[in-house]
Amino acid sequence: MEAKKLIYLDNNATTPCDPRVVEAMLPYFTTHFGNAASRNHPFGWAAEEGVDYAREQVAQLIGADSKEIIFTSGATEAINLALKGAFEMYRKKGNHIITAKTEHKAVLDTCKKLETMGAEVTYLDVQPDGLIDLAQLEAAITKKTILVSIMWANNETGVIQPMAEISKICEKHGALLMSDITQAAGKVPVDVKKMGIHLAAFTAHKMYGPKGVGALFVNRIKPRVKVTAQMDGGGHERGMRSGTMNVPGIVGFGKAAELASREMQRDAERLSKLRDKLQKAFGEILEEVVVNGNQEHRMPHVTNISFKHVEGEGLMMTFNQKIALSSGSACTSASLEPSYVLVALGLGDDLAHSSLRFSLGRFTTEEDIDQTIAAVSAGVNHMRDLSPIWEMYKEGIDLSNVQWSEH
Repeated sequence: MEAKKLIYLDNNATTPCDPRVVEAMLPYFTTHFGNAASRNHPFGWAAEEGVDYAREQVAQLIGADSKEIIFTSGATEAINLALKGAFEMYRKKGNHIITAKTEHKAVLDTCKKLETMGAEVTYLDVQPDGLIDLAQLEAAITKKTILVSIMWANNETGVIQPMAEISKICEKHGALLMSDITQAAGKVPVDVKKMGIHLAAFTAHKMYGPKGVGALFVNRIKPRVKVTAQMDGGGHERGMRSGTMNVPGIVGFGKAAELASREMQRDAERLSKLRDKLQKAFGEILEEVVVNGNQEHRMPHVTNISFKHVEGEGLMMTFNQKIALSSGSACTSASLEPSYVLVALGLGDDLAHSSLRFSLGRFTTEEDIDQTIAAVSAGVNHMRDLSPIWEMYKEGIDLSNVQWSEH
């Protein structure tokens, strides 16, 4: 008897490598195995040619010039290079950076590190729908502001920020704009030039490419942006990122970018329908279901849903042998903390703890969605049947007025 397929709905964490990407990479492990920096023999030339072509493919995906793409080991390194590199390069002009409380930890932790190096960082609140307040952003800018870092699309809620409006505010005040475009690139149209973005970090493994390779876009014209290298040793990547290049990974990144450019609209249309079907079904089958974040300005393949009076981690245990997805909780310091992103949206700990993130992908089928609806709904009903709090709610007791004992 054939085992049932495990359903994968955690594509915001990572995507499977597209077989066409793997096919493009394979020759660079064996036939074209040269070092791209070896410029005095055919093995090096073949590797360099593969890298150059991939750089064009990646640049084209985000509306950049190939000379503006710096390859890294992933988005986290690219974010570190952008934030630390810009701070070091422009700190004589000012030491103030603005970001948002809902950014990825790669941004938030890097900003915390920069604070120990003399940076002043403003962490903007977000509105209940996850969007930043543009007036609050503008009010936060000072004469010392050198950089604003706002992610294009949030990894937990899929909410898309108004990048064009953010860019206009930055331009008006002469601040550089950096964006973590990791979740957006390859999924929705991204044009860094049209949007007036100066630095952008992203990675291959969120768009059906391999892990271990990412990129930083560094604007070259109007303005010409410079960042101080964070890794020394050989002056690779226009002096901004030294180290032997991951040629197979870079080739795979390029192929993934090319496929995304060609197929993203079709993927988005199909996945948004499946995502909406999932949401609608939960709303019809279950009571007390809340969709978190702005439902108009968001990624087509993502939904973050709270199932009231159900603990998300416990709920996942009812189906995680069949379905892979993530909860809104993260395990930190041996205790379950609610998602800081959902807390920033104003959700109470109880609602934040009851959330699940469903992130669909290129290989998600309608059958996957049907099975997920059935399994999650059954899990919610099972958990609620065991819950005295749910019983109290059903009896009409106002839970906000209940005096809970501390013991």
